[in-house]
Amino acid sequence: MGGTFDPPHVGHLWLAEAARDQLMLDQVLFMPVGEPPHKQGREITAVSHRLIMLQKAINGADKFAIDATDIHRPPPHTTCTLLPIMQQALSQAALWLIIGSDSLVDLPHWVQPETIIQQCRLAVLPRPGVEINWPALETAVPGVTRIVDMLDGPTLNISSTHLRHWAERGRSLTYLTPTAVITYIQQAALYNLHR
Repeated sequence: MGGTFDPPHVGHLWLAEAARDQLMLDQVLFMPVGEPPHKQGREITAVSHRLIMLQKAINGADKFAIDATDIHRPPPHTTCTLLPIMQQALSQAALWLIIGSDSLVDLPHWVQPETIIQQCRLAVLPRPGVEINWPALETAVPGVTRIVDMLDGPTLNISSTHLRHWAERGRSLTYLTPTAVITYIQQAALYNLHR
């Protein structure tokens, strides 16, 4: 499960747990991106802070782990170049890329989506307000509909962007991200959160 995790939140954790539970996965690897190519020009929290927050978010979940492969490799940090590295490192494993339906809808705009769907399956949790046009998606990325495993369960309309803006306005992040993450955000003076 890739992402910027700036900050990690309950939506990330629920998505990972839904995939782990419903697909009977041995482990979910949280893979923070080093330099997100789709977020060029945006201010992103230093990767050292994002790693600490992510570790605090998954602390105690024995089926969750962090993999820093993407952080330690040279750019560009794209999924299509990361997956072969993961396939080599985990040669005996079947791989799923865990995403929300908003990312699935955006898949045709990713770098080499046709390569991505040849290297893994997609575990997709619906996001509120996101409609998937399956015929259009299949036309844009032929074969994608055969490798999607739709997850079910509650959907959460939450994003790291919303959390950052909420914190910058001095609002509480309680119940939106784990308490240990909130404590770290306060200690590191991230997002101007002072509570």
